[in-house]
Amino acid sequence: MYIRILVTVFIACFAVIETAPAALKVGLIYDVTGRGDLSFCDAAYAGAKKAEDEWGFKLTEVTPSQSTDTELTLRRLAKLKYDLIIGVGFLFQEPMKRVASEFPDVKFALIDAVIEQPNVASLTYRAHEGTFLAGVIAALKTETKQIGFIGGMKVPLVEAFEIGFRAGIKATNPDVELTADYVGVTPQAFNDPAKAKELALAQYNRGIDIILAAAGASGLGVLEAAKAKEKSIIWVDSNGNNLAPGLVLTSVIKGVEISVYETIKSVQKGNFSGGLKDYGLKEGGVEYIVDDVNSELLPDEILKQVEAFKAKIIAGDIVVPHQR
Repeated sequence: MYIRILVTVFIACFAVIETAPAALKVGLIYDVTGRGDLSFCDAAYAGAKKAEDEWGFKLTEVTPSQSTDTELTLRRLAKLKYDLIIGVGFLFQEPMKRVASEFPDVKFALIDAVIEQPNVASLTYRAHEGTFLAGVIAALKTETKQIGFIGGMKVPLVEAFEIGFRAGIKATNPDVELTADYVGVTPQAFNDPAKAKELALAQYNRGIDIILAAAGASGLGVLEAAKAKEKSIIWVDSNGNNLAPGLVLTSVIKGVEISVYETIKSVQKGNFSGGLKDYGLKEGGVEYIVDDVNSELLPDEILKQVEAFKAKIIAGDIVVPHQR
């Protein structure tokens, strides 16, 4: 009888071990910038870290040394049978398309671009809706009627930030002028704070008093210029209001953090689906931030106008442009 009980207990324990779900293997691959940009990559990490803390798996982070290494990294993690591989940025589009087709049983997620394959979730954001609202704020706050924009790499994705920003400015005050500069035309443009600072100082010196920086880690150079000149700046992708209190008018955030978290959650819960996941103001995936740090910079009379524009965009009464 005693031996029979031991055998029964052993079998029961073995069954528990056999049916216990294995911890997820999630890979987060950054673009050439990597973590520490206080913007796009950090937002992706925040979402992944939240999921890691909640479900106890081990997150693997990789920053390729150069853009040509992205495909090698994707393929290496796919061969290791990761449950989910996330590419942070549109630069992953072509290499992920190739790797995902080779590994149809591996799940992928791509931020800021679209791949039409069933094992890829394409996470995109209508950031131009958010920068439209930033344009409204800038047009109402400028004292010189001169506003600036500094983008990272000159590509349609970043130009959409500028186009939405310009539209918001013109909808509020057609007499305000916008000057736009870009750091460069290669991926390195997202990681060149020195060049971005040079561009920002030139803009501030010409009388521009507010700059929106949509430049990844290069935005840190714009921030340095804003501090040096004690001029205003608008941050994007994550909440940077506390980076320079009194100078950061607002931050236009994309839902990178929440979308990464939700994608990992879908894998954890077994209901992952590929396809386009598009986030805008209506879905709560794009927003401008008002908090204790910047609330004094945005009085009620300004916020009422911004919220009125926001309601019209959500209702479809205003369609914000994003292409030239």
